[in-house]
Formats: sequence, C-alpha cells, structure tokens
Amino acid sequence: MDCRQKIIPLVDLAAWRQTVRATGKRLVVTNGCFDLLHAGHVNYLEAARNQGDLLLVGVNSDESVRGLKGEGRPLNPEMDRAVVVAALEAVTAVCVFPELRATRFLAVAQPDIYVKGGDYTVESLDAEERQTVEKAGGRIVILPLTPGKSTSSLVNRIAGPSAPQ
Repeated sequence: MDCRQKIIPLVDLAAWRQTVRATGKRLVVTNGCFDLLHAGHVNYLEAARNQGDLLLVGVNSDESVRGLKGEGRPLNPEMDRAVVVAALEAVTAVCVFPELRATRFLAVAQPDIYVKGGDYTVESLDAEERQTVEKAGGRIVILPLTPGKSTSSLVNRIAGPSAPQ
C-alpha cells in the first residue's frame, strides 16, 4: 500500500469518520507538528495506537507550525511530514489541518480517545479542544514522553544554540 493513500484531506475527514464509526472500532486521535520524526514520536504514536483500534494523526500545516514554533520552522513541508507519519505501521490515517489549535480537526474527527504527550495535563490542554472531545463523548489520555527526545533539542544539537526552536 502506498502510504500516501493514508492521507485524508480535511474536506473528506467527516465521511471517513462516518465509515470508521460504522465498523464499531475505537478511534484514537492525536496531533502535532512532527517536524523531524524521531524515536520519541515513534514510541508515542505506537503507544497511542495501543489505546484503541485505529490511529488518526492530525498534522499541523506549515503556517500553523510557524505560528507555534516561530520563523525557520517547519524544517519539512507539511506533505512531507504527513507522508513520513503515514508510513508508520501504527498510523491508520493522517490529516493536515490549518489552524494553530486542533479544535476544528477534533470536531470533525470525533475521537473516542484523544491522546496527548506528557508535556500536557488534562487541565493544561486547550480548553476548547478538551471541550470538543468531551462533548463528542471522547476521553482524554496523557502518555509519558520519551526522556531526552524532542525535535527542538534535536534541532539545537544539529545547528547549535542559534537554531530556531
């Protein structure tokens, strides 16, 4: 299977979700920039998939990554990042979304389980994102991070302290 077939345009996500719901399988959803894929991402995505039957990953668009991380980021364009994430065995589908926050993406995806990394707590999640998941009947799971594994620290090691965060 070509991993690009796992990339779902945002306009098609509602229909995809309806099809998944009809199967009765539990949909796990997470999201992030995934700028330079590293072992921490792989560990996290595999652990997320283990929370349910299918894993949908929302990938921030280039513009939203710049808004979140600053100029000089992303290092890889959105479709490259989406393809790399889609190539992972643990990932069922990928959807690129344009906003800084995942609220609209989550409203369409309607996760049974929404997973975030241990740099968040349920209380520190964006309130609209949390309410969107809970309103749709989903639950939130926080997974521990892999110590010492982050894109920002990797960028700093490669380029030195003047590199973009």
